[in-house]
Amino acid sequence: MHLNYSFFTLGLFNIRLTIIEYSEANIIFATAKSFNVPQNITLSIKESWKEASSTGTNRFKLVVGSVLIFTIIGLLPYFFKHIEKRNGVVLHDWVLAQIPPHNVSVAIFIFIWGMGLLILYRAIYKPQIYILYVWALIVVTLVRLITISFVVLNPPIGLIPLADPLTGVFYGQAIITKDLFFSGHIATLTLMYLCLEKRTDKILGLISIIIVACLLLVQHIHYTIDIVASPFITYGCFRLVKSLLF
Repeated sequence: MHLNYSFFTLGLFNIRLTIIEYSEANIIFATAKSFNVPQNITLSIKESWKEASSTGTNRFKLVVGSVLIFTIIGLLPYFFKHIEKRNGVVLHDWVLAQIPPHNVSVAIFIFIWGMGLLILYRAIYKPQIYILYVWALIVVTLVRLITISFVVLNPPIGLIPLADPLTGVFYGQAIITKDLFFSGHIATLTLMYLCLEKRTDKILGLISIIIVACLLLVQHIHYTIDIVASPFITYGCFRLVKSLLF
């Protein structure tokens, strides 16, 4: 399996957007104006990001959260290189045994990156979405690193490695197959579902979770337990972040 780098790269894209918005709001406003974007829209974006960084607490969440996730992302390749050297257990998965493996990488990443673009768009207009997503992503990532460390598994029988050219730009073409419990793909989509606010967005998020869960099984990327457990663990991390920071 190509490492679940979409899980982290989506956060990286959002972080880059935040840094631009936070430090270069006037430049963005001027650029949008030169392309004849309606002034009320550009003002709304500019004011939203100014308000998001108007207090010490908000600035702390914005800056520290971004620095932490950048640091974690930078260390991930070393962690995953380490776990690939381990020999784990192959689970007997009745569900996977009933499904002939097929390569559905393109469909998986269409749904993941489509939802990533949606939450990115929403975060441009509402920075609180970005801040919540980043801090929840930090906690989910750390918990996932812990579970992967202690739940030592070999990849499912019949696994077909994922191929995602977009994440390959950032992390190269490393093939990682043992980042199994719990699923980072489903965690990513679950976080997006939880952070998005509009009803239609949440419906799209829920549909994406269900479809990608099925596709991951079709490609034998994860065991069933990896996928089933992921939304519950992610929700627990999300609620913890909400109670402590928001």
